[in-house]
Amino acid sequence: MASIHIDIVSAEGDIHHGEATMVFAPAEEGEVGIAPRHAPLLTRLKPGKVRVQDVNGEEYAFFVGGGILEVQPHLVTVMADTALRAKDADEAAALEAKQRAEERLNSARGSLDLARAQAELAAAAAMLQFFKKLRGGHV
Repeated sequence: MASIHIDIVSAEGDIHHGEATMVFAPAEEGEVGIAPRHAPLLTRLKPGKVRVQDVNGEEYAFFVGGGILEVQPHLVTVMADTALRAKDADEAAALEAKQRAEERLNSARGSLDLARAQAELAAAAAMLQFFKKLRGGHV
């Protein structure tokens, strides 16, 4: 079976490396599915879930807080602002981040503060949605 190499990295370090038969990622224009020998693509990612189906049929989920997706015919690179494995995710921390973002949104002064607060709130909401899907059994 054909495969494509996937690297997921963030400022915190390497998150995942391996071979996959399919990768799904939250591009700005909507979710994209990437199979082996996909056409080259470079796009921004919005906060959300990256799913990797490995060559053994197992699926792994990762949360990304935005970033860049680069696709070459035999390589997918996710360069995330922040990223974490589903097994390492902390729902309580995500709830706290959402509350902090809401507080910043309410106290924002100026368009730059407002934009930053909105981006933080969007990332926190996406992470909470990630947890909701994990609890529902949809990795």
